[in-house]
Amino acid sequence: MATIKLKGLGINQFGGMVPYGNVTTLRATLETDATGAAVRANVTTPLGIGDKVYLQMLPEGFRLEDAQTIVSTALTAAVTGSLGFEYADGVDDAAVPQDAAYFGAGIVLNATGRVRTASSKAPVTLAKEAFLVLTIAGAANAKVGRVDVVVHGERLGAQ
Repeated sequence: MATIKLKGLGINQFGGMVPYGNVTTLRATLETDATGAAVRANVTTPLGIGDKVYLQMLPEGFRLEDAQTIVSTALTAAVTGSLGFEYADGVDDAAVPQDAAYFGAGIVLNATGRVRTASSKAPVTLAKEAFLVLTIAGAANAKVGRVDVVVHGERLGAQ
């Protein structure tokens, strides 16, 4: 299982630059090349089952409200994924533990379409800086693809 970090984490952010809260949208794009590997990443091997793709940084004090996964160029047949978060320091918080499937599991990445968060999990406020993580499941990827993820929430500032 590889850990894949896209280059330029945190650059696709706009707004919400005040500590007392603001509605914010954070975007991330996963593009894969003809071998199935993530473009602009720290590794060049194709995405495999169990691989974690670190898509974006989520700031401390960010209240997670919703996410949308947009597959405009499908990945290989049977590829699915889980979308969640993992703290940058890798250590759980007692009140808000890391959740690899916070926004959903079994998200279809092998067909074009838009998928909103389908889970009934309550909104949470991140105790510290975290990564938005897509965990690959179902099958390895072996083709060109594009998946955009849009996360909506509020910047409430450090608690």
